[in-house]
Amino acid sequence: MARSVKRRPPMWARLSAVFGCVLMVGSGAVLVTGQAVIARYTGAVEAGSGSLIGDPAAGATREGADIRGPLNILLAGIDPRDDSQAPRSDSIIVAHVPATMDRVFLFSIPRDLYVKIPPFARSDFGGATAKINSAMSFGSPTGDGTHDVEQGFQLLAETVGDLTGIDDFDAGAIINFGGFKSIVEAMGGVTMTIDQTVRSEHLQPDGRGRAKRPECVDGGCDHPYTGPQKVYEKGTHHLQAWEALDYVRQRYGLPNGDYDRQRHQQQFIKAMAKQAMSRDVVSDPGRLLGVLDAAGDSLTFDGGGNSIIDWGVALKGIDTDDMTMVKLPGGGLYDGSRYLGEQLDPTAGEFFRAVAEDRVAAFLLDHPDYVATES
Repeated sequence: MARSVKRRPPMWARLSAVFGCVLMVGSGAVLVTGQAVIARYTGAVEAGSGSLIGDPAAGATREGADIRGPLNILLAGIDPRDDSQAPRSDSIIVAHVPATMDRVFLFSIPRDLYVKIPPFARSDFGGATAKINSAMSFGSPTGDGTHDVEQGFQLLAETVGDLTGIDDFDAGAIINFGGFKSIVEAMGGVTMTIDQTVRSEHLQPDGRGRAKRPECVDGGCDHPYTGPQKVYEKGTHHLQAWEALDYVRQRYGLPNGDYDRQRHQQQFIKAMAKQAMSRDVVSDPGRLLGVLDAAGDSLTFDGGGNSIIDWGVALKGIDTDDMTMVKLPGGGLYDGSRYLGEQLDPTAGEFFRAVAEDRVAAFLLDHPDYVATES
């Protein structure tokens, strides 16, 4: 009898599974390294004005298709804005691939993390201590009244690098909210397990927006909306695009606030990766083409001199079951009674050293509380 051979998923699906459908949504922003793109879309997603992760160091070169671990990829999501508005990276995630190139560890950076943002000459920014999601805003001004998102990403990369000790990222990607919704719609929604009852701050049960309380129209309210709420019940459900986006945005009313939201975002990452590799998508040419179109229209990607296809080949050994979600513990930081933002637990420094030294798996064995729940 002929030996059974396990058929590998197509290139775009492998890309999706690793960081192709790594989606991360926060307060109206979204992250997806939408690598669900084949050769015809490669040019559409490359960084337009230059580089997301900075120019190579003096004397260094970026060798095409020379992708070897350990690797660190920075991913950020923003609201769709024109170049007259400063971008904010409300969704930030780092993907770490060890030297063995057989798995990926994903950890979120809290959007409200209070950090030192270094000076950035390109935007004439002198440095500050602020919430990390403002780094892109500080780095984006061009001097002529417009904002360059890719330039802002460079300052975000420097800021996250200073925080984590990652000197240089091997790749980076940005996607906007519109792109996220289009990709999820093209895939026919996503099936995921909801681990706690969540009430929507923003939407009614039919998906329409909730009305704002009159006293909150001009801002200044923590809970500005009123009226019936969309409710996401515990259990496994197939979510439409608008439901998925709304669910992973929620933090108000959750016992642990933004930390619960981060966990839900990470659960969503794996659910979307599995959806991308499902037979419903892979075997449907129309749906597949829709996913490709949505990703090609939405993603800005810098592969450090290597194309998306190069990355897909390099990471072909990683499947959805090889993705480990990591949660960074932390809590509020206050100046007296004034809330400044979030701070990480001191043990996070040990985790970052483990990333730099490529021993994350060993660290997680010693610190199982860092492994995020996936359902």
